[in-house]
Amino acid sequence: MKDLESHGEEKIRKILVRHGVKEPFFGVKVEFLKTIQKKVKTDYQLAKDLFATGNADAMYLAGLIADDAKMTRKDLQDWVQRAVSQNISEYTVPWVAAGSPLGFELAKEWIESPVEHVAATGWTTLGHWVSLKPDDQLDLPYLRSLLKRVAQKMPGAPDRVRYAMNGFVIAAGAYVLPLTQEALSISKQVGAVTVNSHETAGRVPDAASHILKIKDKGQLGKKKKMVKC
Repeated sequence: MKDLESHGEEKIRKILVRHGVKEPFFGVKVEFLKTIQKKVKTDYQLAKDLFATGNADAMYLAGLIADDAKMTRKDLQDWVQRAVSQNISEYTVPWVAAGSPLGFELAKEWIESPVEHVAATGWTTLGHWVSLKPDDQLDLPYLRSLLKRVAQKMPGAPDRVRYAMNGFVIAAGAYVLPLTQEALSISKQVGAVTVNSHETAGRVPDAASHILKIKDKGQLGKKKKMVKC
C-alpha cells in the first residue's frame, strides 16, 4: 500500500474521479499496477487482502492478480457488494467472475439486483463470459432471452446498467455466431444509447457498428483468451 501511495498522481486522481472512482484511492496509473502483476502473477490471498482495503487502486490490482479459479461464492459476493467504484464494478469484478466456474450463475443473480452497480457487474460478467467460452458451452436459449430483455428493459434501466447491457449486446453479437443477427437486430431496435456519468456524459458505443467492424475484420466468433487488461 505504501508503494501504491508513492506512485499516486493528482492528475490521475482527477481523471478517475470524473469516471466514477470513489475515495479512497491514490491515483496510480494502470501501467504501474501491471508491473506488479508481472512480478506477482497470481496470488489468491494477496488479492483478497488488497481488495479488503477498500482502496480503489488496490482493488484494481487485486483483480489483476486474483486466482480466479480459487475464488469462492462468498469471495465473489463480497467483492461485488464492495465494488462501488465504476472501474471495480465494471472491470475488476467482472474479469474475475468471468474467469471463475461460478461466474455464469452469479451473473444471472446479479443482473436481478436492484442495486445499480451490482446489476451492471452482472451484465458485464455475462459479456465477458460469452467472449471466453466456446459456443457449445453456452446456454443459448437463456442468452437469447437476455437479448429480448435488453430490448424491453434498456430504456428504463439506470445509466450504468444501460451501459453494461449495451456491452453485453456487443459481446453476444461479436463472440457468439448463433446470436450475431439477433444482437444486430436488438441494437437497431434500441437505437442510440446515452448515459450520464458523474462529470462526463456521452453516447454509449453503438453495438451494431462495433459488431459490423469485427465482421469486416473477419473476426466474428473469435473468442478471447483473457479479459483482464
